[in-house]
Amino acid sequence: MDINEVLEALEAVAREKGVPTDTILDALANALVSAYKRTPGAAEEARVTIDPESGEILVYGQELDEDGNVTREWEDTPEDFGRIAATTAKQVIVQRLRDAKREQVFDIYEGREGDLVTGIVQQSDHRYAMLDLGDAEAIMPASERIPYERLERGNRVKGYILEVRGEGKGPQIVVSRSHPEFIRSLFELEVPELVDGDVEIKVIAREPGHRTKIAVVSNDPNVDPVGACVGARGSRVRQVVNELRGEKVDIVEWREDTSAFIAEALSPARVKEVRLDDEGMIATVIVPDHQLSLAIGKEGQNARLAARLTGYKIDIRSESEDLGLLPTDEEDEALAAAEESAEAAPAAEDAPVVEVEEVPPAPEGAPEESAEAAPAAEDDPAEEVEDAAPAAEDAPAEEVAPAEDDVESADSPDSGDSPDSVDSPDVDEAEAPAEVAADEASEEDAEDPVESAE
Repeated sequence: MDINEVLEALEAVAREKGVPTDTILDALANALVSAYKRTPGAAEEARVTIDPESGEILVYGQELDEDGNVTREWEDTPEDFGRIAATTAKQVIVQRLRDAKREQVFDIYEGREGDLVTGIVQQSDHRYAMLDLGDAEAIMPASERIPYERLERGNRVKGYILEVRGEGKGPQIVVSRSHPEFIRSLFELEVPELVDGDVEIKVIAREPGHRTKIAVVSNDPNVDPVGACVGARGSRVRQVVNELRGEKVDIVEWREDTSAFIAEALSPARVKEVRLDDEGMIATVIVPDHQLSLAIGKEGQNARLAARLTGYKIDIRSESEDLGLLPTDEEDEALAAAEESAEAAPAAEDAPVVEVEEVPPAPEGAPEESAEAAPAAEDDPAEEVEDAAPAAEDAPAEEVAPAEDDVESADSPDSGDSPDSVDSPDVDEAEAPAEVAADEASEEDAEDPVESAE
């Protein structure tokens, strides 16, 4: 490769990368010195000159004294040094160009912490996102991203420069979209009064991706600080919200009076009274009953941001609670315990009570079966009653059956009497009382089987 072609390529790279040509030529000369020292018979010290117009390269060998001064110098350009220069210096030149570019980028972004930059998303994953800033690349760690925000490749987004690091591999620009100062930078783009100093953002409290509260104050009595930040029909704050992908932004007016400032910080809720404890940095806020949920906010978000904005711990109470019309926490706990005990009491009353009669001890000499049968009777008296009931029902049926047979025999045609006749001629009057007595005796025996057995 001709050296002139190398020079033309270097000039094209210099124009593309924005690096001065002299810097590239110096890098090329240093690379050629390294290449010369690797040739056989090369001097220990040498220098290389490059004519930018003709492309002629000359190598001069040198002798140095103890102090490093040149005592003798001579030309010592190898015969095929052009080929060596074109092949060995290529990688060194590319590396030097990269280093020069990094130094240039570091010089541009050094000291720009706090600035707002715009970049195009080149890469995004769960660890970090890479932004192309045009003349440099920036990194956005996962901790500095807005939660649940999707940064797709090719999207143009803004970032707040947190830090510029000058590392060995080059400068590293760290940007953030979750930092509270990112909100300030966005409003400075939309509100000229902030840049002029007529309006000032005093405090910012933010939960990235959800909600932000800012407190503004006017240094000009003719300028409304909240209206300046909101803009005509909300045009200015709308641009900020769009950049934040829908994050809510509340703008309140900062006040020197702490009570008034706390009341403003809890907006959009209306506050009736604020009681301060400056020693404990606690503020008790009284709001109307219908404003209590609005003052607290979703999952306590409004109260939490107001506390960050003011620096006070905020205790929000409704008017009814403050006047004692609502039960306190202790009363609520006592009422809940009473209700639980009341619910448990009917359950205890409804439970069946089983009375167990004491069984007298078995007499001495009684068989073991009777003693073993007694606990079974105690354990399940209901079964004994159920078993006894059918027996009682069956007993009258057996007694009635013979009576029906007698009636049928009396009414049968063989007897020769009508059913209505009472005194049948075939019945022996003398035998009737005996039959009745026999029946009564059998009934007595059935009623007292124990006595009959004795």
